[in-house]
Amino acid sequence: MTGLVRDFTDVKTGVSRRNILTTSAGLACGFALGGPIAIRTAAAAGLKEVRFSEAVHNLGYINLYVGMHAKIFEKNGLDMKVSAAGGDTQTFAAVLGGSADFAIGDATMAQISRENGGPGVVVGTVVQRAHYFGVSKTLKPITDPKEFKGLKIVTSPEPNTNFSVAKRLLEKAGLKVGVDATIVPVNPGTEIAAMLAGQADIAIAYQPSVAAAEAQGAKVVFDFSTYIGPFCNTGIMVLPSTIQKDPAMVQALVTSFEEASRKTYADPAFAKEVARKEFPDLPGEVVDKAIDAELQYLIPAQSVVTKPDQWKNLMEMQVYLGNAKGTIPFDQIIDNSFADKAVASLK
Repeated sequence: MTGLVRDFTDVKTGVSRRNILTTSAGLACGFALGGPIAIRTAAAAGLKEVRFSEAVHNLGYINLYVGMHAKIFEKNGLDMKVSAAGGDTQTFAAVLGGSADFAIGDATMAQISRENGGPGVVVGTVVQRAHYFGVSKTLKPITDPKEFKGLKIVTSPEPNTNFSVAKRLLEKAGLKVGVDATIVPVNPGTEIAAMLAGQADIAIAYQPSVAAAEAQGAKVVFDFSTYIGPFCNTGIMVLPSTIQKDPAMVQALVTSFEEASRKTYADPAFAKEVARKEFPDLPGEVVDKAIDAELQYLIPAQSVVTKPDQWKNLMEMQVYLGNAKGTIPFDQIIDNSFADKAVASLK
């Protein structure tokens, strides 16, 4: 991808999941305007412009970046205008407010919206495992969640997914948050820095921050992807009105993700090349190690199709935490029709 531009702005999160459902469209637009990173491709004649919001810029979304650099989206007629919103709440707010056509982030947002009478459909999965790792400079590998007792754990603020997975892990282990273990919330993307600065014993973070921490002497001491198993960590969210208005655009986008996901796993060398371009401030070997870990733990979606077990594990966690009721059936919140057509077309 040529002509890559990034705009960096500090974004603070902390908006509750419930608040997003009562946010006015105008306020929702406001959330989306201050994204920390914006990626813009050169305008191409004859391409459909797609306003696309990612929760945060991270290597869990490597299939998105592979698709852009390999010009897969362009091949399918799309000119992607991608910006990072600064968190899961903000990225779905951009869709609700009309400043984005699609959003990728915690798909629970669409579920909650539907439960409260609002819109929202999930048309594909981008991250199929919890792409979080417990990283520490002082701890030994943790084999039993009960070993988190007495620890200070740094994550993004609630309702971001790494906060949710950490809270559920503690409570399932019989540990009371704030008593047996402490969660220290920081701005998304700064978890590792907070841990290295001594604010916590362990950071729950994602790539490439994890690989960068390892380069500074930290170690992965807990793997959430294996602990949780299949998990719709990140979904492609869209409004039903967008599907009705332009189903061809939705199909082109979903098909592009399917093709990009396959290329990510089939060509790790290209994925590393793309990752180095997306994170130029990190040493190349750090980025390469991050991609190796992403693929080893099967974190990026191997297919855009959202599987029932992935959704079940997400909903069980969110219902347990009280973030969602889980009252919308799978086939009413998940529209796999575009993903199924994408798979068929690429066979």
